[in-house]
Amino acid sequence: MADPSRRSVRATYDRIGTHFAKTRAHPWPAVEAFLADRDPVERALDAGCGNGRHAELLAGIADTTICLDASLAMLATAAERGVGPLVAGDIARLPLGAGTIDLAVSIATVHHLPERSGRIAALDDLARVLAPEGRALVSVWSTAHDRFDASADDQSGMDTTVDWTLPDDTVVERFYHVYSPREFDRDLADAAVRVLDRFDEAGNCWAVIGPSDES
Repeated sequence: MADPSRRSVRATYDRIGTHFAKTRAHPWPAVEAFLADRDPVERALDAGCGNGRHAELLAGIADTTICLDASLAMLATAAERGVGPLVAGDIARLPLGAGTIDLAVSIATVHHLPERSGRIAALDDLARVLAPEGRALVSVWSTAHDRFDASADDQSGMDTTVDWTLPDDTVVERFYHVYSPREFDRDLADAAVRVLDRFDEAGNCWAVIGPSDES
């Protein structure tokens, strides 16, 4: 596997974004459960919004829903849903002030960052932008997914690529850091976040986080 970079990950989704978006019509049930019965909020964030399927849910709760993604192609597909404002940016360096977001999701995004330092920085920055009572739901792909060998090392995850086939049969490799559940727990422990809930579901690790006690 070639050494990945954030630039190459962004280029991958710029290349496949239109086709990828067509295969992601419905929100994850865990996101629906997280947002169910929430009181209205002023500002929400979808960090790694993709085609905006979860931003639509946030928009039903928030006065303003910021949709951020590194890929311009993915943001273009989100625009088709009428969500926004749309922001091109890095989830490890969110262009938002501290304590300005009441509710956030970051679904299937952190695992695309090649370096552990970047993944922890993304968790840190998500917590940084949350208001004191703000909450964020984060998901990453897990070695518990049925795509992987059940006997995989439960202490550490792995870097891999997953093929995406375009309509013309071109195969594009997508970089993933696939977390083991214990590794995800370690990254959460090392990040400046407060963990309010942690669970594994549908081959993914999930966490509900708030701002750290020190923030």
